[in-house]
Amino acid sequence: MACRPGCGACCIAPSISSLDKPAGVPCRHLDGELRCRLFGQPERPGCCSGLQPSAEMCGESRDEALHWLADLEAMTRP
Repeated sequence: MACRPGCGACCIAPSISSLDKPAGVPCRHLDGELRCRLFGQPERPGCCSGLQPSAEMCGESRDEALHWLADLEAMTRP
């Protein structure tokens, strides 16, 4: 499954501890079109490259993806 253009939900909703990024805050590596500037680069965090788009996670819209990922973040919060 390919990423939805202009989404960026997986770079906004979850926290990314290796980047000190809190949940709900856009990653500093997102560009203006909500694409990762580190995609395919060795410095991209492992948690990011391990997260792959799926029908369940991405849903039918960006809003559905943001909601699903926010729920996952809340369920896995220490």
